[in-house]
Amino acid sequence: MAETVCHDGNQEEPMNNRRLFTTLIFAFPGLLYAGMGMMNGGPGMMRGGMMNMSMVRHRYVMRNGLPPEYSEKINPIGSDAKTLTSGQILFDNNCTSCHGEKGRGDGPAGKNLNPRPANIARFAKMPMASDAYLFWTISEGGVPVQSAMPPFKKGLSEQEIWEIISYLRQL
Repeated sequence: MAETVCHDGNQEEPMNNRRLFTTLIFAFPGLLYAGMGMMNGGPGMMRGGMMNMSMVRHRYVMRNGLPPEYSEKINPIGSDAKTLTSGQILFDNNCTSCHGEKGRGDGPAGKNLNPRPANIARFAKMPMASDAYLFWTISEGGVPVQSAMPPFKKGLSEQEIWEIISYLRQL
């Protein structure tokens, strides 16, 4: 019978095949369960589970920081009626297909995406959603975090991105 050496404190104790088999029998279901949970949106995963897209993006920024060209951005426009109307039109034309009419991440094009679109109506009001963070998110899209959101920095002007952000803040 082959033996495997196992350490118990400072002493070496032989681990026979029976003991190894017993250990694996008890460990395997837990590992299998953990793996299945991750594939099906379990803890930390993105299929509508605990780790939604806004948290994936937040975690990315916590690890890497915002790129320098975005880190100091502050919304230079207000939230007057004209800005909000323009922001709503831009949002409707560019964002609702995935994020939904109310920004809850429930748009028809977003239903089959993994990760699902963020609930930006809620997220835009959170402390971590600074102007710089939202501007970076819209400008760069999902490229940094491997989501399907397209970058809008070439399709929208800075003014238009700020109008969308102003609109998001009041959803």
